[in-house]
Amino acid sequence: MRIGEIAALIGVTPRAVRHYHHLGLLPEPVRRSNGYREYGIRDAVLLARIRRLTELGLGLDEVRDVLADDEGRELVEVLQELDEDLGRQEAVIRERRQRLAALLAEARDGRLAAEGPLSPQLTGLLAGLGEMPDSPMAVKDREVLALLDTVVPEAERVRLMETLQGMEEHAGEVYGLLDALAGKEPDDPRVTRAAAALAALLPDDLVVHFSDKVGGGLTDVIFADLAPAQSAAVRRAIELVKQRQEEQS
Repeated sequence: MRIGEIAALIGVTPRAVRHYHHLGLLPEPVRRSNGYREYGIRDAVLLARIRRLTELGLGLDEVRDVLADDEGRELVEVLQELDEDLGRQEAVIRERRQRLAALLAEARDGRLAAEGPLSPQLTGLLAGLGEMPDSPMAVKDREVLALLDTVVPEAERVRLMETLQGMEEHAGEVYGLLDALAGKEPDDPRVTRAAAALAALLPDDLVVHFSDKVGGGLTDVIFADLAPAQSAAVRRAIELVKQRQEEQS
């Protein structure tokens, strides 16, 4: 058999056969005088085995390990690892489908947030905050909360979002104080009041995610596009929360 014939017989492409030659998975037959490779039954059996192993989900490096073990002990170990990996993937898929089902239900009820998909905890929090289209700080706050919802580990995120519950009553006032600082300098006398009001709302669990260093990742996002006076107020609020933590410890 020539390469096209053995490839068609096993159900792979000639390109795949050449690739297996290149990787050393399938020995390359000696070329005959006419320049063509001539494949035999043993080549077909080995190629069929390679195909079966790859269809099970093994990578080509794993296939090489299996083929190198004549007694098949390595195959059992690899298949067990593959089975465990597939089990983990199934669990992830089930969790994602459950989350998608919840999002689809929210969409049908008209409750899906524009920043979505979001966690149920943040979805509930944003619903309590409501729409504040006239407040640039409210818009930015929603963006930051959506970012936290993604980057904070799940267990910590759930706890954080729970601590933020109840801030809806005074959030509008704080947004207004910060909006009033747009275009103002850090020495504006209203900075102190805005910082105090924000510090009263900020939970300790939230502040631990902010870095004092430039290039602090999340901190850079928080202060992006803030006016100098707004930045000063937020930084002062973070300092006040940290002082509160020290006094309580």
